[in-house]
Amino acid sequence: MARSTDSFFIRQTLNADNDNSFQEVALDLGAYVDALGKSVLRIHNIQVTYSDSAGASSTITSGSTAVAQWQLTTQTFGALQLASNRSVVSDGRCHFVNQEGSAGLASIVTDANGINLQEWTNGYLIAVESLYLGGSASTGFAGNVYVSVVLECTVETLSQSAAMSLALSQQ
Repeated sequence: MARSTDSFFIRQTLNADNDNSFQEVALDLGAYVDALGKSVLRIHNIQVTYSDSAGASSTITSGSTAVAQWQLTTQTFGALQLASNRSVVSDGRCHFVNQEGSAGLASIVTDANGINLQEWTNGYLIAVESLYLGGSASTGFAGNVYVSVVLECTVETLSQSAAMSLALSQQ
């Protein structure tokens, strides 16, 4: 299997708003994936950041709890999908609690009940020309929440064994 040893990074930010509505943005992979040329993308890990529009920590309304959630899929959707859906590459959520008497930073933050899988032993093969970053944020945030992802990737030629792995793991 011809595999590039030089990894590169793909970055995308989603404005998840703060009104419980589902938002989605596409990541164009056409420069890396070519099914006829047998060129595929391998994602080695994903890093996720939840922030405000300036990249700073999101503010939580006084005495509120809030949830921000995201997913990376191989198909476009109008709502979050279960992790058992084969088009879900990765997903996660983060819970924020503000126990203070005024709006401010969360006093408790946990991502314990989301997959938040960010690293695979052998990477995750992608053979579609677009991925979709979708998500939402609840009304407990004082402003919109931005979910940013950084994907560490390599490009490789699709071998017969990699094609079988791909067929077993994705739609």
